[in-house]
Amino acid sequence: MMTDDPYAALGLTKTATAADIKKAYRKIARTSHPDLNPDDPKAEARFKAASVAHDLLKDPENRAKFDRGEIDASGAERQARKFYKDYADAPGNPYRPSQGGFDQTSDIFAEFLRRQGQDDRAGHGFDARGQDRHYTLAVDFLDAATGAVLPIALPDGPAMQVRIPSGSEDGQTMRLRGKGDPGTGRAPAGDALITLSVQAHPLFRREGDDIVLTLPITLDEAVLGAKIDTPTIDGPVSLSIPKGASSGQILRLRGRGIQVGAAEKRGDQRVELRIVAPPKIDPALAEFMENWRKTNAYDPRGGMGT
Repeated sequence: MMTDDPYAALGLTKTATAADIKKAYRKIARTSHPDLNPDDPKAEARFKAASVAHDLLKDPENRAKFDRGEIDASGAERQARKFYKDYADAPGNPYRPSQGGFDQTSDIFAEFLRRQGQDDRAGHGFDARGQDRHYTLAVDFLDAATGAVLPIALPDGPAMQVRIPSGSEDGQTMRLRGKGDPGTGRAPAGDALITLSVQAHPLFRREGDDIVLTLPITLDEAVLGAKIDTPTIDGPVSLSIPKGASSGQILRLRGRGIQVGAAEKRGDQRVELRIVAPPKIDPALAEFMENWRKTNAYDPRGGMGT
């Protein structure tokens, strides 16, 4: 399913922004990766075509070269087509025909074959870069959020350490230079493309660069307020619950979210409060609430039209 148009491989047009390109590639990686579709050659072809297209278009310089027609969809330089007459009539060609004679043409091809044979004997045969290899790596949520160095072992290769940058996202692809298939002749090896599969966390979820946490609190903590140790991706911190807190209320911990790579700005952690009733309502609490209701009743659903 390879295409000469990398934009089409991602379902985009030339007007796409860098963010559009990134989003389209990650969507295809999540739905068409070979590890998720082991018996679907069409999905594998879509993923490979999208990977090649993304590698080309994510680089602004290479994208501009492609748009100008200087390179093709694989990143190789385009060469102007030349025909035999262009070479035969070129100044300095010792076999340049003066009358277009057949003998001179034969001499040209003989010289070409002689030189080709010399190049082959000198080891200057066909050169081709090795194919890229595609893998999926499962990454713990906290390792992706805060960064980590993980050991991996590629098939037919030694174990190695790979650095996962802080703020890595699900579907993001990392490139390991020279860890793909070996090249032919003097050409370099291909690369290993590692698509990250970030695992879900039992407490945290990510929204942009923010971390979101639902925090259960007791009835008395909601009414009277409290200071509660609250989990963050860097460890627990003390959070002040205001008096009269409600379920669904959002409290914000500034700078406790995601830091992408070396960026100075960091996201926040949003804490959504959820009031949890006691597991057992004893008679004293029931009597207190009944008496309290008589003098302090209120309607939290006012204005809902019920």
